[in-house]
Amino acid sequence: MKIIIVGGGKTGAYLAERLHNDHEIVLIEQRRDRVEHLRSAIPDAETLLGDACEPEVLEAAGIAGSDMVIAVTGDDEDNLVIA
Repeated sequence: MKIIIVGGGKTGAYLAERLHNDHEIVLIEQRRDRVEHLRSAIPDAETLLGDACEPEVLEAAGIAGSDMVIAVTGDDEDNLVIA
């Protein structure tokens, strides 16, 4: 299953770490330093730098072919827009 996780904080990183062995994971995060950390911590997950409220970022993540999108940013409004 292809899962896109938006938000690379504690919750997003935990989910990616738990799911990456059995699923194709794409993480989207806005903070460059956090993206670098996630890339080294979970190398099997694809990690993108960007704002997932922008359609181009979701398209680059492969939203059209994804099975699930999990929005776990720290901003409820962003999570609603992504959903």
